[in-house]
Amino acid sequence: MDWPHDPDGEEGSEGMRKYGQAIIAKKINEDEDFPLSRDEFVEAHGDEPIRIDYQTVVPLRDIFENVEQEEFDAFVPFHKAVGRAMRESGYWFYEGVDQFVSGKKST
Repeated sequence: MDWPHDPDGEEGSEGMRKYGQAIIAKKINEDEDFPLSRDEFVEAHGDEPIRIDYQTVVPLRDIFENVEQEEFDAFVPFHKAVGRAMRESGYWFYEGVDQFVSGKKST
């Protein structure tokens, strides 16, 4: 896929290789972006590259296919929903993650 910018460049990762949720979190301004609409966020950023691991880059919209909540009032619930969606989609590459999430749903 032709990305709108280099996922490892200044615009994608601030000059250093960063992954997954860290890249998504940088797209949010906690003081100005809430309440945040999931659909508007995906409309604005859906084609942007998100590096999942050292080999895998996906568009943000692929991650948000499993974000069920439509609107968020604050950053923490948004961040938890994105993390849950990444785990459900197989985009969570951290070893041992199962020992921390073992079927519990965070809210």
